[in-house]
Amino acid sequence: MKITTVGGYEEVGRNMTAVEASGETFIIDMGIRLDRVMIHEDTDTSEMSQKELIDKGIVPDISKVKGNVKAIILGHGHLDHIGAVAHLAKNYKNAPIIGTPYTIELIKHERRYATIPNQLVVLEQGETMDISSKTSIEFVRMTHSIPHSTMCVAHTNEGTLVYANDFKLDDTPVIGKKPDYDRLKQIGKDGVDVLIVESVHVSNEGRTPSEEIAKKLTEDILLKSDPDKGVVITTFSSQIARIQAITEIASSMGVTPLLLGRSMQKYTSIAEKLKILDLPDGTLVYGDQKSIKKVLTRVVNDGKEKYLPIVTGHQGEPDALLSKITAGKLPYKIEHDDQVIFSSGVIPNPINEANRYALETKLHMLGARIYKDAHVSGHASKEDHRDVLKILQPKNIIPCHGNLTMLATYAELAEELGYSIDKDIYLRRNGQVVNL
Repeated sequence: MKITTVGGYEEVGRNMTAVEASGETFIIDMGIRLDRVMIHEDTDTSEMSQKELIDKGIVPDISKVKGNVKAIILGHGHLDHIGAVAHLAKNYKNAPIIGTPYTIELIKHERRYATIPNQLVVLEQGETMDISSKTSIEFVRMTHSIPHSTMCVAHTNEGTLVYANDFKLDDTPVIGKKPDYDRLKQIGKDGVDVLIVESVHVSNEGRTPSEEIAKKLTEDILLKSDPDKGVVITTFSSQIARIQAITEIASSMGVTPLLLGRSMQKYTSIAEKLKILDLPDGTLVYGDQKSIKKVLTRVVNDGKEKYLPIVTGHQGEPDALLSKITAGKLPYKIEHDDQVIFSSGVIPNPINEANRYALETKLHMLGARIYKDAHVSGHASKEDHRDVLKILQPKNIIPCHGNLTMLATYAELAEELGYSIDKDIYLRRNGQVVNL
C-alpha cells in the first residue's frame, strides 16, 4: 500500500490523501486552506485558476497523485475537506465522488458555479460500497461539528485503512446519533493496517465535551442577556446542531432568530431540505447583501432587542458580516452595552488569531460586552484519541491535519501506547509518500 500525503500534513486544512493499493488509486478528501487570502465560509474562489489556487497554497498540489484514480471519497462536508472539489475533481472526471447525503448536497450546490463532471454517489453512514473488485469503502457513523460525519474505512486486498479526519466522541449529540462504537470495535478486532488520524486538538488534555454542553452554555448566556440591548451571535454556518439550538432558544425567549450570510443560507437550506434542521416558525434567513441590508434596517426600526442576528465572521475575517457590522458598514450598529457572543473557537493559525484579536479590540472600543467560547470543539482531545487507538489497535499510524507540532504531539501520544516513530508512526509533510 502506497499513501501520498498530498495536503493537510503541515497545516490545519487543505486535507487530501491519495492511497494506492493493488495498482489502483483512490483519493480521500479534497479541501482548501481557509487562512490563505482571507478565505472563509462566505468567500468565492470560483474565478481563480487551478494554478493560482495551488501556487497560493489554497488547494492541494495534485502533481504527486499518480495512477488511475478510481474514486474521490469525502468524509464530511467542511470546506477544509471538500472545498477544492470544485477546482480539482475535474482532473479525475471518471472517478465518482462518494459522500454522505449532506456532503453530496453541498457538492451539488457547488455545481451551480463550477464544472464538476464526476458522478455523485451517496453512501449512508453504516453502509459499504465497492469502488472496484479489489477495494470497498465503508462509512462508519461518527460525530463532528457538521451533519453526516464519518470515519472512512477502506477494505483493500493489501489491508485495511481507517481515515479518522475529523471526529469527536460525542455520546449526547444535539442532532444525530452517537458514534458507532460496536462497528469500530469489530474493525479493530478484524485488524487495521494503517490509521490516518487528525491531530488538531491532540494537545488538549482530557476529552472534548459534548455538543449538548455548548447548547447549555449558549442558553445560559442568552437567557441572562440584557433584554433592552442588542444581542448578536456568531458561529460556524456549517454547525447545524448549534444553529438548531440557538434558534430554538431565541424563539423560546420571544425573539426572532435572524440567520444572515451567504453561507448561513447555503448550509441551513440544505439541512432543512434533508430534514436535519427544523427551524422555529418565524425564523428569517437572508444570504445576499441587498436583502441583509434591508432586513437590518427593519431590525433597527423595530428595535434591536426584538431580534437575534446569527451572523458569519466568528474568526474576525475582515469581509464577513460581523466585521462589517463592527466597522459601521451595515445599518445595524454595535452600541454601548450591546452583547456579542462568539459561539465558536479560533481556528489555530496566526492569521485567524490576529483577525479575531483585531475584531475584539474594535468591539471593546465600541463598548460591546463580549462573551467568548460559548462553544465546544468538533475535534477529539487527547483521551478521545487514546480511546480510538485502543479500539482500533492499528499496526501503523500517520498523523494528519495539523502543523508539525500537532503531528509530533500525536506521535508522542502513540509512543505512550507502544508505537515508535519511523517504525510504525510516520510523520510526513505534504507531497511525501509512505510505503507499507
